[in-house]
Amino acid sequence: MSKSKQLTDEETKMLTAFDEWLSGGGPAALVIRESLEPVEGPDGVFFPATFAAELGNDPDRFRGGYNIDSFPDGTNVCLIDTVGSQGNRIEPIFSTADYAGLVPQISIKISDSKRISLLDAGHRSGDAIVRCSELKSHVDEAFKALLNGNAKPLAQIAPTSLVFGVWDSRGTQAKLPRLVSSTIRAFNVCRHTRHAQYNPAVNFKKEGLLDGIDASDDDLASKGFVSQPIGKQPGKPDPTHAGVQLSLSKEKPGSIRRDATLGLAALRRLTVLSPDGSIDGEETLTLRRYVLGLALIALTAEQDNYLRQGCNLVPASEGKDRTFQLVCSSGKRLPVMSKAEEADAIIQSNPQSAKPPVLNPPIIIQFARLAAEQFGLDPNRDLTKKALPDREVPFSKELAKKDIKGDTEKLKGEVVSVDADNKKFVVRIGKKGDQKEVEIQVSENTAYTKGKDDSTFDAMVVAGAKLDIEVANGVAIKVIGKK
Repeated sequence: MSKSKQLTDEETKMLTAFDEWLSGGGPAALVIRESLEPVEGPDGVFFPATFAAELGNDPDRFRGGYNIDSFPDGTNVCLIDTVGSQGNRIEPIFSTADYAGLVPQISIKISDSKRISLLDAGHRSGDAIVRCSELKSHVDEAFKALLNGNAKPLAQIAPTSLVFGVWDSRGTQAKLPRLVSSTIRAFNVCRHTRHAQYNPAVNFKKEGLLDGIDASDDDLASKGFVSQPIGKQPGKPDPTHAGVQLSLSKEKPGSIRRDATLGLAALRRLTVLSPDGSIDGEETLTLRRYVLGLALIALTAEQDNYLRQGCNLVPASEGKDRTFQLVCSSGKRLPVMSKAEEADAIIQSNPQSAKPPVLNPPIIIQFARLAAEQFGLDPNRDLTKKALPDREVPFSKELAKKDIKGDTEKLKGEVVSVDADNKKFVVRIGKKGDQKEVEIQVSENTAYTKGKDDSTFDAMVVAGAKLDIEVANGVAIKVIGKK
């Protein structure tokens, strides 16, 4: 990381413009709501996401297809694009020319011709591709720091994990919520079905082209040698997904809406710790500014209209229905303006009202660049040099084998000391003459069992207690004690 530069008065004013959002008592969130419609028009047919069927034999299980929830009043809601899908669509913007300098550019080398950017990994820093690379040890340490309340090490490696959320579900169990979430739903839709008829180019049987070939009708149909109807058939999966259309009913009119939120209350939970374990106020503010800059870019970035085949959505009413609000902790909502003159006009018309915040792309990018510089990241660095914080690391088959096999470790030992505030403890393991002390971290997902009963950290982890511990990457998965 580079050293932060000295700021001018104007830059200082910009950098500190949103500090009220980052301290106690700040607003709850920034919220964008925008109406969408198919490119064909409000009555066009469009295709939602499809989902795999639930396993099992429960007659009420989800059979796969569109996710449409129906309600007793006759209304329904159809999921068009999930929060996870939206996040994975937005995150790669930080590899584009405009924003690449704002985050470390890290890639995993799969072969001489193929690299995978960390920004394209579905589970971000918690992804399997990361665990199976030389980045693993650095990320493991960052996750352990996160468990102690220190988010800075992870921000220095994978800051978008703080923006879009991450869960190290196969390792330390460290977890961060999404700061930026976006979902697209359609309200009150009518589902379409599809039927078709496939006919081969020639009647293979009639022409004798299949004489002497032993094959069932199903085999021939699956390979396209015989005519085949396409549609819903008894006992077979339903292949008739043909999209949905918004209801034109005046009583229950249809609509499509994208809801995007930046959780400022969640952002204020990010902290940086001093060496003595206390919160470093100045470093914490620097981190929060940096993450806010990235989150503002993610929240307001221009959306890709094309979601999938048959689902090309654009703003309805040319975007005139779009709202952008700052939601205060009291519930009060302030419109976010794109121009300072608009905010001033509101104050002039009503001097008693609070001045709305002003956000537009130039302000956001300027703030984000300043915040990145103060965090120690040079937005103008040469990204082709692959010098820290940018890097390319190789994929490791040995780490993959170890990951697949599982690298949990079972320990037996006596508790030597306990740090209850930071949820960690030290155990002495081994036989006399060959003993060593090991520090164990716990997470919110650590399970505690005393005898056959569930227990807690405070009840079990006390000096002198003899415990069996299942550990992964230095973090306890299970802590077992005798009753």
